[in-house]
Amino acid sequence: MNRREVLKTGIGALSGVAAASAGWSVLGTRPALAADWPTRSIRAIVPYAPGSATDLVPRTVLEQMASQVGQSIVVENRPGGGTTVASSQVAKSDPDGHTILIHSNAIVTVPAVQANVPYDPVRDFSGVTPLGNVPLVLVVAPSKGMTTLKELVAKAKAKPGEINYGAAGIGTPPHLTMERFRLAAGFEGQLVPFKGAPEALTEVMTGRIDMYFCPITPALPLIRDGKLLALAVSSSKRASALPDVPTTVEAGVADSDFDFWVGAFVPKKTPRDVVAKMHGEMIKALEHPATKERLTKLGVEPLIMKPDDFDARIAKEAAVAMHLAKAANIKLQD
Repeated sequence: MNRREVLKTGIGALSGVAAASAGWSVLGTRPALAADWPTRSIRAIVPYAPGSATDLVPRTVLEQMASQVGQSIVVENRPGGGTTVASSQVAKSDPDGHTILIHSNAIVTVPAVQANVPYDPVRDFSGVTPLGNVPLVLVVAPSKGMTTLKELVAKAKAKPGEINYGAAGIGTPPHLTMERFRLAAGFEGQLVPFKGAPEALTEVMTGRIDMYFCPITPALPLIRDGKLLALAVSSSKRASALPDVPTTVEAGVADSDFDFWVGAFVPKKTPRDVVAKMHGEMIKALEHPATKERLTKLGVEPLIMKPDDFDARIAKEAAVAMHLAKAANIKLQD
């Protein structure tokens, strides 16, 4: 069952489950005009379950944006098909600016590892803006006795193929982050895929999983409580929420950095002036003091880009994901 929550304008909190607005249906083919947008409620489709970083970040931003544009923004969680169900739905929706896809860079990594993906991240979508960079942190259980990245790599190399690592799905950014790190460090290991971060984190804490690159948002409380050790972050610079934790590159593994971001997308044929107006409203929401404070608490780093620059980044990352999937010998999933 899809979970829908309405972000009411002028109200600082999320309301309960809302019925779909009649205005969501296809009402006509008149091109959207930036001066008119938005003319009704906006749907924000999230291909992940509630509570994930890719769900919490947009809710924080869209709540503020709703108060700016004078319309409700309805967030729908539509997990399934390795995120392809929701992505395909938005790609085929009316290009009028009233249906938004909120996705991570899995929008480009999934097509690199999954067969018959019903969308192309470059041809079928226009990027509006990133909503933030979510650092991935490499965590281990304190009981493992590994306190530095150097010790972890040494242990992995001492017994080739025996160490295991978790990933929230196959082909997801955390999975490809781990593969990039593993290849750069030069060791073999066993992948253990999970449905999501909560399950993977639980298995790391028990010691059954040796390590896991996790979005910083769900990992932070466990790190601060001493239940997990943070050895490194995958981003190109240190995470502000974990300033004492080095990047993988700083810790001695060159060419191992990998960013995990969350962004907003619309169908490719959405008029550019509408995309520009949406971009402006999202940037305004991102720069609101209350939004900044809440995102900082989630461990999210600012990542602002213009739509054209975001599109260029998507095209580049799509090619990188294809190359990395081949280098890691990831077989296409059905």
